[in-house]
Amino acid sequence: MSKGRIAWKKSPGARDLAAAGEYLSLLEPAAGVRALLRLLRTTRSTEHAAKDLLRASALPLLTREESQVAQDLKRIRKGRSLAPVLLVQGDAGRGVALTVADGYHRICAAWYHDEDAPITCRIARRPT
Repeated sequence: MSKGRIAWKKSPGARDLAAAGEYLSLLEPAAGVRALLRLLRTTRSTEHAAKDLLRASALPLLTREESQVAQDLKRIRKGRSLAPVLLVQGDAGRGVALTVADGYHRICAAWYHDEDAPITCRIARRPT
């Protein structure tokens, strides 16, 4: 059952992009990180269900007691806007899962609120 729509900011903040860059630097060379961050800054936002983002990323659902999940659930209950989730598109044909560059805790909090909740996200496609 839906518990109401979650409020999402229109665009990611500098801290969200910096966090995404730090994480992506563990997976990609510097030039690739810069290209992906440029795409995440400029790509239009889209919406996907929490349950679909978790499945596509192959990440486990964190517990609602996890501190950042609990903080995001509190923000949702108070109607405060959350930053969009920053993603890098996977490639099912090559067995590459969706990468959550920033926002894993927000996805989990949204799932606890309503697994079908639309999550505002930006998806970058790895340059080929």
